[in-house]
Amino acid sequence: MLNGKSILITGGTGSFGKKFVKLVINRYRPKKLIIFSRDELKQFEMQQKWNIKDYPFIRYFLGDVRDRERLMRVFSGVDYIVHAAALKQVPAAEYNPQECIKTNVLGAMNIIDAAQHCGVEKVIALSTDKACNPINLYGATKLCSDKLFVAANVYGEFDGTRFSVVRYGNVVGSRGSVVPFFRERMKTGKLPITDERMTRFWITLSQGAEFVLKCLELGRGGEIFVPKIPSMKVTDLALAICPDCEMEMVGIRPGEKIHEMLISEDEARVTVEFDECYVVQPHLERRKEILDIKGNGKLCSEGFLFKSDKNPDFMSIEELRYLLSDIEEDFSIETARWSLKDIPA
Repeated sequence: MLNGKSILITGGTGSFGKKFVKLVINRYRPKKLIIFSRDELKQFEMQQKWNIKDYPFIRYFLGDVRDRERLMRVFSGVDYIVHAAALKQVPAAEYNPQECIKTNVLGAMNIIDAAQHCGVEKVIALSTDKACNPINLYGATKLCSDKLFVAANVYGEFDGTRFSVVRYGNVVGSRGSVVPFFRERMKTGKLPITDERMTRFWITLSQGAEFVLKCLELGRGGEIFVPKIPSMKVTDLALAICPDCEMEMVGIRPGEKIHEMLISEDEARVTVEFDECYVVQPHLERRKEILDIKGNGKLCSEGFLFKSDKNPDFMSIEELRYLLSDIEEDFSIETARWSLKDIPA
């Protein structure tokens, strides 16, 4: 679906952005692939691998999602947008709330306005499990962003820009995640653990990029797509990375939860379950029928929730070690625990 199309990714120099760009380059022949970000050094580094001479369809644009006028210019002629730009560090957001709001909330508003103004066909926005029943500022801004993207579909009726959201958990090995942090702390012989009860959802970069591509194809506007991904205990992750290290309990950080949630009990009332993922349908009446729930899709039962400690799919230490060993070799969706092959188009 991306052959001959113009695709733009905000936050394109981040961990997800690089993986998504690699996937598109290897699989499609787009008219344009635009990497939009505010970091000139990271763009320079990406150009050493994917330069305009060898990849004439690639464009590198500097800019910030806070700048509406800049978005109006770079969105001109774009067919699809993947919105991955965000301020996502929980402690940093707690101490710098205004900055997080400017990027995650006002930036989302700018994306919506510019996409509609420029006639973009589809927009997929990346969210997080922290947006579900948020207790921290980062999660609250992403919940607000999700609501903005879902509601934006009513402005264009049924023939305007289509906005959808992808929500998943922590990304294994991404910049700023606990895996590279633990690997660095291995040198000290101690791994800091905030709480021994803590559980998290996990997904690899390759799985996340594949899921976003699939949702870009399936999205009709207003959906929140949630993959069925496994949970793990943080203590098991520490054991998988370095079984000989001592675990040091340091206490929970500001804004952290013991367990994360991807679908709340209230959202479950409008959620359709498929073999490989869940789809939270929009609450807006005129959008409720936008997703065909026939075939292998079924409405979730009353009282259902998708929470990391209640997840029936928990990864063992052995599975974690296998996963971590594969990350460096570009862990492939074909060997993943879910494939999305049965979701109806």
